Amino acid sequence: MLKSIAKLLKVLNSETDPAQISLAFCFAMVLGFTPFLSLHNIVVILLVLVLRVNLSAFILGFVFFSGMAYLFDPLFHALGQGLLKAESLQGLWSSLYAGFFWRMTRFNNTLVMGSLTVSIVLFVPFLVLFNRLILKYRGTFLAWVRKTRFMQALRATRLFQTYETLSSLEGDG
Repeated sequence: MLKSIAKLLKVLNSETDPAQISLAFCFAMVLGFTPFLSLHNIVVILLVLVLRVNLSAFILGFVFFSGMAYLFDPLFHALGQGLLKAESLQGLWSSLYAGFFWRMTRFNNTLVMGSLTVSIVLFVPFLVLFNRLILKYRGTFLAWVRKTRFMQALRATRLFQTYETLSSLEGDG
């Protein structure tokens, strides 16, 4: 647990573009909320590999959102059931289910439908929210920590300078 928090702080404190971290968290939300063996998750993983997103943030986000999914599964199921049983959408579901591709997406599973709907609805707002939170964290909290006397004294020690040197070498390899 502490190692995961340390990795998250390292990512947040790095020079990585906040948009890359935010996008990683949002893709992780889609992957974590929805059942893993779904066609759309292959697309998400391909996008993560093709786009410039922070893989550490993606993995940490996936672990977090997978845990959260267990709490929200009853809500996802109820939403999916409501969408799939809606009279006004029955024609759409029937026509989609007639096609082989749409059957492979497993949209007729209430959990897949509900969790994917929530993920799609929350994707852009969470992208903006995470980006703002990271910028706020870097602009206020991180700047405050760096200005404290303790941190300035710590940065002046030989041990910290050795750590920074080793960290920069680790990042180059």
